[in-house]
Amino acid sequence: MTIGSYRQFCPVAMAAEILCTRWTIVLLRELIAGSTRFNELRRGVPRMSPALLSQRLKELEAAGIVMRRSSASERGVLEYQLTAAGRELGPIVEAFGVWGQRRIESHLSLQHLDVQLLMWDMRRNLNTTPMPSRRSVLQFAYPELPATQRLWWLIVDPNESVDLCSIDPGFEVDLYVSVDLRTMTAIWMGLETVRAAVASQRMLLTGDRQLAAAMQSWLGLSPFAKERKLAS
Repeated sequence: MTIGSYRQFCPVAMAAEILCTRWTIVLLRELIAGSTRFNELRRGVPRMSPALLSQRLKELEAAGIVMRRSSASERGVLEYQLTAAGRELGPIVEAFGVWGQRRIESHLSLQHLDVQLLMWDMRRNLNTTPMPSRRSVLQFAYPELPATQRLWWLIVDPNESVDLCSIDPGFEVDLYVSVDLRTMTAIWMGLETVRAAVASQRMLLTGDRQLAAAMQSWLGLSPFAKERKLAS
């Protein structure tokens, strides 16, 4: 990781040589959030090429931030785990997010919409506590997107993990959500509310009334949504 070296003994400069290469902080965000397998990491950084992802993981491993080991649950599957040094970066990456949420103007944040990343983050942060004790299937439709990106399903089982599908899983849907991607992203980021989106008819909820009424409480929001915007 000597390419582009600052050639300074300052610890800030030396840390920047490792952490400030393109995609590295975003990749660390995914590892800190709990993604361990290559395909999971790809879903969290969908615009990063597989070759670059592999390269960055090797660099982080060489720097002692990440280690590879065999999965304890599946034979032949490798997982990427943060080392003690990697876990120390948690508060640093969180501070990046807090600063970005507070200081980056809302209209700039909402210029970079990505439905795959949004749905992956919603899956990861969904709160199953207010959900029914049975399996619930939620369909999200983004009418303005191409057909291949328009429909997404969240399958919620309180006793298991939340699954995300971009192909119809074949289950009966409990709640249909029709919304534009910008509005859904703004809700996820804490810049908008479900109630306001429904009232303005930018979001249409059809199906289970209890699920619809409780959507704001079970919807997985960004970990930074609670931070108050200081930029306009």
